[in-house]
Amino acid sequence: MRALVVEQLAADYAGCRVLDLPLPKPGPGEVLIKVRAGAVNFPDLMQTRGEHQHKPQVPFTPGMELAGDIVALGDGVTDWAIGDPVAGGSRTGAFAEFALSPAASLHRKPETLSYGQAAGYQVAYLTAWVALVRRAQVQPGEWVLVHGAAGGVGLACVDLARHLGCKVIAASASDEKLAVIAREYAPDATVNVSHGFKDQVKAITGGRGADVIYDPVGGDVFDESVRCIAFDGRLLSIGFTSGRLPVLPVNYALIKGFSVMGVRAGEYGRQFPQKGAENNAAIWQLAREGAVTPRVDQTFPLSDWRAAFDTLSDRKVVGKTIIQPDI
Repeated sequence: MRALVVEQLAADYAGCRVLDLPLPKPGPGEVLIKVRAGAVNFPDLMQTRGEHQHKPQVPFTPGMELAGDIVALGDGVTDWAIGDPVAGGSRTGAFAEFALSPAASLHRKPETLSYGQAAGYQVAYLTAWVALVRRAQVQPGEWVLVHGAAGGVGLACVDLARHLGCKVIAASASDEKLAVIAREYAPDATVNVSHGFKDQVKAITGGRGADVIYDPVGGDVFDESVRCIAFDGRLLSIGFTSGRLPVLPVNYALIKGFSVMGVRAGEYGRQFPQKGAENNAAIWQLAREGAVTPRVDQTFPLSDWRAAFDTLSDRKVVGKTIIQPDI
């Protein structure tokens, strides 16, 4: 099989190349999947440089999300059958023609989703669910400001927050991306953060500020967010795609009475297994019902993996980028 392999950790993906590898065999509790689609996430890019908290031993095949069809079962696997369409995966392995996955980490692909949509679904929507439902405990009618709204986790939050009855402000540094979001997801308002956004958010919310702020960007965006959050608001720290870790002057939190909440959806499930199972059940039920609409922006063949990675590193994507091995 062909697979993208990280042979050494290096900048600019210098340690990555597509190789021919032996077809793997599933071990106990595992299945072998014919990969139809693998979704690209920022952690995949970071792992090629050794900059993510999860550091697989080289050589390894990156890719934490996939969708495809089961072609072989390991010992002890009784809940799946050969031919079942599945989505999910593990922390690595998706960017290949075939991939091993623990059977317990998979979900049946909803008929409402394409393979590409299903591949890019779980990480983004699980992050949004844990952030909005578990951590912020949002209520219908609250204002939710979503930074990085064009990215995978940001757009999932826009989609889910609207479903939950919140009023959504989608934020991005690109007017073109905001136009796509406005047309396809109908947020209540959009703001271009490159022009500053504090005054815009205050005006949109009638001077109150945003009740919940979803921030996968960090840096300057975090700094300005603390100036337009409502009293008793919740600022959700999702990540730092800007590259700078912000520092909070705690007098702002004291005076405005807001909370800063860290969100690691996977770790939340590991710490609270029952709640983690409930979270996954909830988001996949939403997908089966057609209540949410994950967006695939671009699809690339495995041979063009670098261009796929660049759509994220160059901030070109609205939604998810997919690598499809069989094109």
